[in-house]
Amino acid sequence: MLQLPRLYPILDPACFGDSAEMLAAAEELAEAGITLLQYRNKAGNARLMLEEARQLKALLGTNVKLIMNDRSDLCLAAAFDGVHVGQDDLSAESARRIIGAARWLGVSTHNPQQLAEADKTSADYLAIGPIFATNSKANPDPVVGLEGLRRARELTRKPLVAIGGITRANARSVIDAGADSVAVISDLLRDPRESAEEFFRILG
Repeated sequence: MLQLPRLYPILDPACFGDSAEMLAAAEELAEAGITLLQYRNKAGNARLMLEEARQLKALLGTNVKLIMNDRSDLCLAAAFDGVHVGQDDLSAESARRIIGAARWLGVSTHNPQQLAEADKTSADYLAIGPIFATNSKANPDPVVGLEGLRRARELTRKPLVAIGGITRANARSVIDAGADSVAVISDLLRDPRESAEEFFRILG
C-alpha cells in the first residue's frame, strides 16, 4: 500500500495570472520539500493543459510525484505519475485500464456510499470532502465535516486524503480525525514556500 505525504498540494491555473506564476509557485513548493503535487485545470483546453503539465514535469523532474486531475490521456502524454478522478469523470476502472498498474489512481468521494464503492475499486487512495466550506469549486458538494471524515476512516483501509477548506488553522484537526493527507489549494497561494513549510511543521 502506498504511503501518502501529509501535505497534498493542488495547483489550479485559475488561481494564477498566467502559467509562469503557476510554475513559480510549483518551484517554491518543491523548495519547501513537497513530494506530491496535483495539477487541476477545469477550464483549459487539452493543448494548454498538456503544455502546462509538461512544463511542470520538466521543472520538478523526478523529485515530485505528479498527479493529473481528471484526464487519464493527458497523464500518459505528460508522463505524470498518476491520475485523480471525480464522481463525474471516467470510472476508476476505466482510468486504470488507460494508465496501467504502475501509476497511482485516486478517486474523489463526497459521502459514505461513494467512499464504500470507491474502496472496492483498484484505486490506490481515496479522497473525501469537502471537509469544510470551500471557495475553490463552483458547485461544491455538501460539507461532510470532521465527523464525516471519521466515518470515512472507518470504511476504508486505503490511504485517505481530506479536501475542502483545509488551512493551517484546521489541518491538524483533520489529521487527528483520521486523514493520512490533506489536500490544499488556497492556503498555499500566498508565499507558497513559507506556507508549505508551516504546514509541514503543523502536520508533523
